[in-house]
Amino acid sequence: MKRSIGFAAAVALATGLAAGAAGAQELKISHQFKANADGRDLATRVFVEEVGKRDKNIKFRIYPGSSLGIKPVAQFDALQNGTLEMAVFPMSYATGKAAEFSAVILPGTIPNLDFAMKLRKSPYAEKLQALAHKNGVHIVTWWWTPGGFASKEGAITGPKSVDGLKMRAADPTFESMLKAAGASVVNMPSTEIYPALQSGVLSATLTSAETFVSMRLYEQTKFATVPGDYTIWMLMQPLVMSKQHWDKLSPQQQQIFEEAAAKSDDFFLGLQREAGEKMAEAYTKAGGKVHRMTKDEFDQWLALARETSWKEFAAVSPEAKDLLDALLQTK
Repeated sequence: MKRSIGFAAAVALATGLAAGAAGAQELKISHQFKANADGRDLATRVFVEEVGKRDKNIKFRIYPGSSLGIKPVAQFDALQNGTLEMAVFPMSYATGKAAEFSAVILPGTIPNLDFAMKLRKSPYAEKLQALAHKNGVHIVTWWWTPGGFASKEGAITGPKSVDGLKMRAADPTFESMLKAAGASVVNMPSTEIYPALQSGVLSATLTSAETFVSMRLYEQTKFATVPGDYTIWMLMQPLVMSKQHWDKLSPQQQQIFEEAAAKSDDFFLGLQREAGEKMAEAYTKAGGKVHRMTKDEFDQWLALARETSWKEFAAVSPEAKDLLDALLQTK
């Protein structure tokens, strides 16, 4: 009798160990940003650490600086087909798949970080998640990056100041506003901005304050308009997950991811509140000139955005109009 109990216990132990091993997972996280320096990488590591505190069976491997061999925009395809589990992904890069993703960068609709954080539990967030699910991804974190302008040729203030410049903006509807102001536009991911400025393909750019610093764009531009009380450029760049892989998580694991995401959101928000000043410091140290957008300049851009980007976006589809209406109705 004792022998049979011992045997049963051994079988149970072995089964438990096997189940634990089977439950262990390693998820790949890809992104284009600099390791241990860029806030998007740092916040990713906070997320990973927080998940690890709650479930040691879930493992991650982070591939910064496009080191997994997937180009920034192509990460979306890999997420959709499930060959990539997770990525830090500027959502405007997905407009080639669904034009409605311009809702995460429409000029002037998200004027500051406080407004961006109000959106986290809003109808807009629900509609955006539904759009993501429809396109095979799940938005895990709520990371927003304020951005600004930089130019080789002179300070960028109101719309008239971009006339004749060759610019990058990261979104088709944003580009329509710049074209109306007299700029020509070139579409590229942020990883290509530095060489494009260096070669003369670009004479100016719009991107996040974080990117201006981590990708050393202050080496190729001299005039910076940094985010502060007013910014026309705000982009959602969250940690996202392949919907296929999100659905494979247990409800308990999904809850763990959401708890870890909330911790990373708080961390990332703190970094972004400082990002404008760090951009200003980087340009000042490099001998550049720093400008902060005035309310009058912001209002000029906003008036132009309403007549160009907003109208163009609302006409994309009923879903796009719903997203814009949800944004404009948030107080």
